[in-house]
Amino acid sequence: MKTHRHKLLLALIVGTCFAVSAQSNSGPASKGKNPEYGYHDLGSTYVPLDSWVYPALERMAAKGFVRTAFLGLKPWTRAAIAQMLNAGTAMPTNANAEDLTMMEALRVEFTVERNADAGVPNASIQLESIYSRTTVIAGKPLADSYHFGQTLINDFGRPYQEGFNQISGFSSRAESGPFAFYVRGEYQHAPGADAYPLDVRQAIARADGNPVQPATPLAPVDAFRFLDAYASTTLFGNDFSFGKQSLWWGPGTGGAMIMSDNAAPFYMARLNRVLPLNLPGILRYLGPLRYDAFFGRLEGHSFPPRPFMHGEKFSFKPTENFEFGFSRTAVFAGQGLTPLTFDTLLHTYFSTTSGTGPGLNLRNNPGARFGGFDFSYRIPGLRNWLTLYSDSVAHDDVSPISAPRRAAINPGLYLSHFPGLDKLDLRLEGVNTDPPTSRSNNGRFIYYEGFYRDAYTNDHNLMGSWIGREGKGVQVWSTYWLSAMSTVQVNYRNAKVEDDFIPGGETANDFGLNARLRIRPNLELQGGLQYEEWKAPILFPVRESNVTASFQLTFWPRQLTARKVRSTANASAGESSSRP
Repeated sequence: MKTHRHKLLLALIVGTCFAVSAQSNSGPASKGKNPEYGYHDLGSTYVPLDSWVYPALERMAAKGFVRTAFLGLKPWTRAAIAQMLNAGTAMPTNANAEDLTMMEALRVEFTVERNADAGVPNASIQLESIYSRTTVIAGKPLADSYHFGQTLINDFGRPYQEGFNQISGFSSRAESGPFAFYVRGEYQHAPGADAYPLDVRQAIARADGNPVQPATPLAPVDAFRFLDAYASTTLFGNDFSFGKQSLWWGPGTGGAMIMSDNAAPFYMARLNRVLPLNLPGILRYLGPLRYDAFFGRLEGHSFPPRPFMHGEKFSFKPTENFEFGFSRTAVFAGQGLTPLTFDTLLHTYFSTTSGTGPGLNLRNNPGARFGGFDFSYRIPGLRNWLTLYSDSVAHDDVSPISAPRRAAINPGLYLSHFPGLDKLDLRLEGVNTDPPTSRSNNGRFIYYEGFYRDAYTNDHNLMGSWIGREGKGVQVWSTYWLSAMSTVQVNYRNAKVEDDFIPGGETANDFGLNARLRIRPNLELQGGLQYEEWKAPILFPVRESNVTASFQLTFWPRQLTARKVRSTANASAGESSSRP
């Protein structure tokens, strides 16, 4: 009975949000085709976060070719990307042959969505991709993001350990009118690992405020798992979806502070304004608006088990060069402690008291609440060259803006190309989850909550930045663009964790070389080599190192596509065609 009430409550919450959103866009101006932003009722799947499309579009946005992209709110649907490409028709003065070729590659990829007529159904079903990746790790890796860090980051929470690791999977999608369906599943293999020794488990227990856990070895993984798998419908520029989904709420590349793909996707009901909304009256000075909201349940928690989570983000774009956004998440309720009720939910939004204060009534615990702020700005005088951005998160504060000394921050710079070396770019990011406040000690501030003690994880991986708790780090990437779909990249990553959290402290340095090569139009090869050196005296008394080599092959079987496009302009109601 309790389960049914939870499901009904979830449906009422999301349904109400969706109805309000749809009503705000139901006037005559919202029907049919928006001349600037594209189609409002076209069902469309999201482009996976590890696609070549995102770095290519971000580079084109930095150079002024794509002017309506919201960099801090991803993933994007295929239809949303089509409107970005259709809206960005004016060529900047720095356009060259390489830029035009990259824009053409993007336009070709989204030809069907760009040419779809507003309000005219588009139907297709296809096996989108088949892929296989082998990763070999020689040496002891870091694989505990909540305590000691990660050797492999932003990889959808896939398991890995020393030795041979393997994933093999597929993705498939379908669209029909306002409806869309997507599924991505894969077989995952990873070796097991020994349990932490007693002194390490005792240190973890002290840092987390939990009982010492038993010495349980990590079992090998041999399982089929779904990544993103959902059904959605689009109405008035809003996409309502349910299923497993990945989110990236930040403008950076190394990590998003409040929500990233560092952890496995989880089941959620979601409302996303996929096409920008022009606000009325004086609010128009804020520029177009996009919002994203979800409600779901996390996995892999013990303190307490199976909590719920909701999140909301609003992003504004006052000019084509400036974007800013506010976000909020809450981890709350949980098995056997705080029930999921409307009262509990309202407390996560409006309570001004601490979730761990003395005399707290657990039945109304407001949960672990986090507020985020991010922005990106193309620098004047260097508009097509340099973009400044920053991402931040605060715990138990409304926003990092209201409490900057209590906020974790992740600033960055992106140089889209060098003078005389147009195919070479450079990106720099720093990250700090150890703000200058007396509360930031023992690892019990950012990404930690005194009651929800493994709050900001899903299936044991951090949902925010890879840097984790009470850490400082820097990342550098330089990419050489052979084409829109083929790149060679070198990168460096450094992390340092304070010794009041990890006894003896911890440092790690990674050096990497990665290549993405489009061998044929429907065949891609990815390869990577990374050397990592780390020191954590509590784990090993001497400095450790590991080498990671990976190889991935991806095939897009485009001949296995059935598509029907019905258009009053160029096709009859029964015309169908298969994509070549």
